[in-house]
Amino acid sequence: MSSTLLQPGLLPDRAKTVRGTYFVQTWGCQMNEEDSEQMALYLEGLGFTKAPSPREAHVVILNTCSVRKKPEDKAFSFLGFLREIKQSRPEMVVGVAGCMAQLRADEIKRRNPFVDFVVGTAHVHAIPGLVEEALQKKRFAKRLELPERRGAVVTDVPQRHLERRGKLKAFVPIQYGCDKFCTFCIVPTTRGRERSRPTEHIVEEVRRLAELGTREVTLLGQTVNSYGKNLAEGNVPFSKLLCLLAGVPGIQRLRYTSPYPRDFKADLVETVRDVPEVMEHCHMPLQAGHDDLLRRMKRVYTVESFAAIVASLREAVPWIGLTTDVIVGFPGETEEEFEGTLAAMERFQFDGAFMFKYSPRPGTPAAEMPQVDPTLADARLQKLIATQNAITLARNAACVGREFEVLVEGPSPKNPGLFQGYSRCFRMLHFPAKPEWVGELVTIKATESHLWGLQGVSC
Repeated sequence: MSSTLLQPGLLPDRAKTVRGTYFVQTWGCQMNEEDSEQMALYLEGLGFTKAPSPREAHVVILNTCSVRKKPEDKAFSFLGFLREIKQSRPEMVVGVAGCMAQLRADEIKRRNPFVDFVVGTAHVHAIPGLVEEALQKKRFAKRLELPERRGAVVTDVPQRHLERRGKLKAFVPIQYGCDKFCTFCIVPTTRGRERSRPTEHIVEEVRRLAELGTREVTLLGQTVNSYGKNLAEGNVPFSKLLCLLAGVPGIQRLRYTSPYPRDFKADLVETVRDVPEVMEHCHMPLQAGHDDLLRRMKRVYTVESFAAIVASLREAVPWIGLTTDVIVGFPGETEEEFEGTLAAMERFQFDGAFMFKYSPRPGTPAAEMPQVDPTLADARLQKLIATQNAITLARNAACVGREFEVLVEGPSPKNPGLFQGYSRCFRMLHFPAKPEWVGELVTIKATESHLWGLQGVSC
């Protein structure tokens, strides 16, 4: 698979006449959201336009997730819904993509014989050809090969469609796959070994986005701060990439997710402190607050080494926003270990957290370990959520009276009378504004605090 930057000439010309409509259903992380945007661009390149729902679509693609069982169940349920539609419209093309497709292609086809193709995480660029084959009523197809990382140098990274739409905020993947092999995680199996995109490709993509009006870019990677270790041009530290992107004209804000604690070095702390375009927010997964749990998870850090990173960030940028991921009910979790996680949440005072009950993933080491009773895990999750919610409320309340730089995104979906946007430290703010402010950086003074964020007025 070539790592060549995809130019418009390498893709089918956008059709002058509409051939039909498409619908992409997405579950999962930001990487999946960005993959779905790529799928849409490829389908539009074939002459399809977006349908309001799958009922009207000529091509339907499910972009699936396997990080937990729930999104897999949703995908199979959605396929059951599509089965009825395809019975009445057999010409409709149905494809399944993403992590569940990578893992369970044969099962997907066995349970849903009407599916036309299954495509894995490394072959989004193959979707145009697969759709064309399906339209010609050729046999079921699947593309699941994951590229190898040959030695220390990356030569194969997924191809990308760069004719992206202009929008205020955009995701840009900078690496694919993962080399950490945490015992609970299926990502190394679904997305392969860690491969970084060439630096010049990322800079070019961000430059094009800026020319289309993008002002904020979020860099994506499973362990985003390990970027650049296996490039043909030599190692490129993540902090250097951030500095290069900060120099792209038109880009006002840079975010990234998610860094891995062991790879969080002093140069990245300094970049967050010193480069104005790099936002003062860090979403760094803790996963557990007890060293024994971290060892069973194969998370190669300790609670104290995590604490050292938090301390260095808050010393460099006192008002930095810190958020995290936490798993409860991990196999063998004792009451003492769970209490350690609660204590860690109190100690670190995160501004927010994604909190989950452990979900066994077949094929991972943790799935073979002794499991925690689901009822106990549910109770622990509720206790953890209550603890973090109290912390979030207190930290948001402490922001009342402060002024924040906010990128105005548009009207609030929940309160159309107000506009919304995020602060540099990733707090959501709602405030009165004028439509012409959308896309602008404004200063908002917080007047009220809530669990979801802040309400304020322009200064």
